[in-house]
Amino acid sequence: MKITYWLLAGMLSAAPLFAQWENVKHTNIPRRADGKPNLSAAVPRGPDGKPDLSGMWWMPNPGPANTGVPPKYLNNIAADLKPEEVPMQPWAAELFKKRSAEFSKDFPYTRCLPSGPMISSFPAPWKLIQTPGLVVILYENSTIYRQIFTDGRILSKDTDPTFMGYSVGHWEGDTLVVETTGYNDKTWLDFSGHPHTDALRMTERFHRRDFGHLEVQFTFDDLKAYTKPWTVTVNPQLYLEGDLLESICTENEKDLHRVIAK
Repeated sequence: MKITYWLLAGMLSAAPLFAQWENVKHTNIPRRADGKPNLSAAVPRGPDGKPDLSGMWWMPNPGPANTGVPPKYLNNIAADLKPEEVPMQPWAAELFKKRSAEFSKDFPYTRCLPSGPMISSFPAPWKLIQTPGLVVILYENSTIYRQIFTDGRILSKDTDPTFMGYSVGHWEGDTLVVETTGYNDKTWLDFSGHPHTDALRMTERFHRRDFGHLEVQFTFDDLKAYTKPWTVTVNPQLYLEGDLLESICTENEKDLHRVIAK
């Protein structure tokens, strides 16, 4: 039996299970008079006056539950853009078309490879920890992490290619600007199959709009695959109801043998 696009998408977009700790009270969350969290409260700030981005964040799936429809940006990171705003090089356009025709059967995550630059699009939560000189992001997806160095170091031009790349950051006003390079070419930008090469330079701009809402702008600059850089914006929300769970992709895996092309 051939697996359909939607069945594969359903495999990847199942609602995450969040760990619950008993008898834990979040004392640092601003609350309204009725006791409910006030997610529109002021942005918390660190001793240096910069916004504190720390917290549990996630990208909720706005679509109907249990329909097999993947979250919007996981399915297509360029969902808010017109095709001409994502100008692919001829070979990249042909590869993108091929992946679609084959129902994304070679999507790397179905083989439990790290997600690469698309990891923030998954509905699983991630925890951002901000310290002087270093921002760490712990992802429930595949139990993987990123280190973003804010201590003034610069990106090396001679690094071993990796799935998650190498990241440095600096502040521009109240926005944390993160530059990441050193990717390999083994991951996709989304489930639909937007490609990238090892020349990818991704710029993220993290801006905490208020206590409970984050805006992250991604700019993908990869002239081997696209004729010019292009930018998308996503809006993660603060997750208040639990903490990270261990997530091991290959544990009890029963679906890969069903993933074939038409």
